[in-house]
Amino acid sequence: MTNQNVVVPDAKKGIDITIAMALPKSLFSPVVPKPLPAAPGGYFTITRKRFSKKTETGGKISSWVDSMRDSSPTRVKSTTSLSETEEKNSWIVNHPSALNMFEQIVKGSKGKQIVMFLDYDGTLSPIVEDPDRAFMTNEMREAVRDVATYFPTAIVSGRCRNKVYSFVRLAGLYYAGSHGMDIKGPSKNNCKYKKGGVLFQPASEFLPMIDEVYNVLLERTKSIPGAKVENNKFCVSVHFRCVEEKMWAILVEQVRSVLNDYPKLRLTQGRKVLEIRPTIKWDKGKALEFLLESLGYANSTDVFPVYIGDDRTDEDAFKVLRNRGQGLGILVSKVPKETNASYSLQEPKEVKDFLRRLVEWKRSSLQGQRRA
Repeated sequence: MTNQNVVVPDAKKGIDITIAMALPKSLFSPVVPKPLPAAPGGYFTITRKRFSKKTETGGKISSWVDSMRDSSPTRVKSTTSLSETEEKNSWIVNHPSALNMFEQIVKGSKGKQIVMFLDYDGTLSPIVEDPDRAFMTNEMREAVRDVATYFPTAIVSGRCRNKVYSFVRLAGLYYAGSHGMDIKGPSKNNCKYKKGGVLFQPASEFLPMIDEVYNVLLERTKSIPGAKVENNKFCVSVHFRCVEEKMWAILVEQVRSVLNDYPKLRLTQGRKVLEIRPTIKWDKGKALEFLLESLGYANSTDVFPVYIGDDRTDEDAFKVLRNRGQGLGILVSKVPKETNASYSLQEPKEVKDFLRRLVEWKRSSLQGQRRA
């Protein structure tokens, strides 16, 4: 661990503040760069200084509403006269079905340790109107349990870690909640970072602030029908999947007005959700790197990470894998979307089928080794 400086914007004075934080040297850059308005394939981040300037003209609120309408990751906008079917076929060429390409995928993992990373909402469970009822099926739970029997497996979600565990209810897995800001591994694992089961909580000092913002947002959004505020421990989620589109601009403005008083927090967007997070340089990609390091694969060429997710926030993990040149990302989506993933699956049911095939392949491989 080492003390690093994290630079965050001061909304009122238009200057930068440097905060000293204890962070793992190997996983952080010395200074967090100023957030960009939109990272390709990643989430949207808006500094309060830029946001306030553009909202005066109405442009920024409008761009947020457009982004909310497009869902996440950003849907591919065709610049040609291709039909919807032709556009999808063209996209599939570059992001083929992981089921159709299964043999090629496992061939690429030959001689390497597969490590599984799974998002929850929209990947292991369907997207539902009430986020508290995003239950996974028993069949999916069995598939995840079987995968974890043969491969190190982590659930990486924007949800509170305890909430995700209450949905999955499987021991022997790694759980990374709050976009990887709250990581806990199985007790049987002798990971060098393990301390009382908790591997890492890089945003602990923000807990009082997150609780405060959660309570303020509950009050500010109660007049907006359908809005649901969820405290995910190290981040706050404002779900708008049940909010009428005509109210989205009002919702964004309410959330922004609250954040004006909290310059150490930033606003990002996921799938039908606005999220308030600490301004530290940490995301699902960093969580993936941390977990690989925890498992002893930081600089290994004998590892094959597979990350499956459906959200804009999963793009950080897809990008890490692409940059490492190891493993692969699989986007769960029925429509063409801009992504750093290499393959695609259409829905949670296909995710379940892919996990089952992976287990069957591993069992068959082990049986073949025993015969030999």
